[in-house]
Amino acid sequence: MQYSEYGKTGKKVSAVGFGGMRFDTTLSTEENAELVRYANSQGINYFDTAPGYCNSQSEKIFGEAFKDMPGQYYVSTKGMPQTFDTAKKAREGVKRSMDTMGIDKINFYHVWCLRKMEHYHLAMKKGGQYEGLLRCKEEGLIDHIVFSSHQPGHEIKQILDEGHFEGVLMGINVLNFPYRWDGVLAAAEHGCGVVAMNPLGGGMIPEHRDALGFLAKDGEDTVEAALRFVVSCPQINVALNGFTTREHIDTAVRVAADAKPFTDEDLARIRQNLSGAMNEVCTACGYCVKGCPQNIPIPAYMVFYNQHHMFGTSEEEMTKLLANELTWGTLVGRQADAADCIECGKCEKACTQHLNIMDRLKTIAGWQGEE
Repeated sequence: MQYSEYGKTGKKVSAVGFGGMRFDTTLSTEENAELVRYANSQGINYFDTAPGYCNSQSEKIFGEAFKDMPGQYYVSTKGMPQTFDTAKKAREGVKRSMDTMGIDKINFYHVWCLRKMEHYHLAMKKGGQYEGLLRCKEEGLIDHIVFSSHQPGHEIKQILDEGHFEGVLMGINVLNFPYRWDGVLAAAEHGCGVVAMNPLGGGMIPEHRDALGFLAKDGEDTVEAALRFVVSCPQINVALNGFTTREHIDTAVRVAADAKPFTDEDLARIRQNLSGAMNEVCTACGYCVKGCPQNIPIPAYMVFYNQHHMFGTSEEEMTKLLANELTWGTLVGRQADAADCIECGKCEKACTQHLNIMDRLKTIAGWQGEE
């Protein structure tokens, strides 16, 4: 395992981190906790979670694992400025996560899910979340105040330029790196740590490994090439992976053991193969669905739409694929159809990637037609 110093914190973090968003919740807490311990035994020392992940089980799973970890580790969790909009609430959120995980300190606490500058300004208001986190730091409850962003690179740079944070968690991978590269470079310039979420494009890269074969070279597997891109990038400290099996961990650790950086020629070749469409693929984060008054399974529809958006699959073929998906796939148990959208706009306001969800639902409704 390779390690690097997270910004100027003095903490050496593993090139691969364990993201607690994809636990198999059909397993017991102890079974999932054992997976966390296994990852730690293989050299992974950065563990990231948040309240609400995995039906609010993620922090509990980590807490169980932390009772008997084989090695040294760092804990990362988060709180949204919309939820913790006062200093008092911010401290309560920190304490609640500490109690859930049974720990006496959080190493990296994120102002969570900044999707636009308004969210940042809300966190920074007088008497707001950031003020509360500063107090927590003074009390020794947290070590470092960082932030999680789904913004374009220039907005991430703007936040980092103001100098309030020690690091950033952002969605960056070999498909979308041009979209957020300004943020990565700004973090390096300011001596801030960088953690990359969605290094495999939220599952898009494994799903389309053949079509994305241009990412790899010399017989390398597409998925391993995508992970190598993030792991080997000198400006990125941690590639955050969601693991569900030991085999997933073994693959990531193997790639991290000897990850060679992409050359300028590699990046030029990839840029030529990428289109602007790659910046607008849904990663199924799920924020859009929570406020839908029609209970439309928006993430499932949007992930299905990715195939058309990314690879230009024909309307005729998408119609056939959708019929199969409605009958046998992820949309079988839906409570509502794409055509049931009333265009309230709540999904687009919640979308971390600012996608035109309502237009896409209209298109999908056309493919779905009359059942």
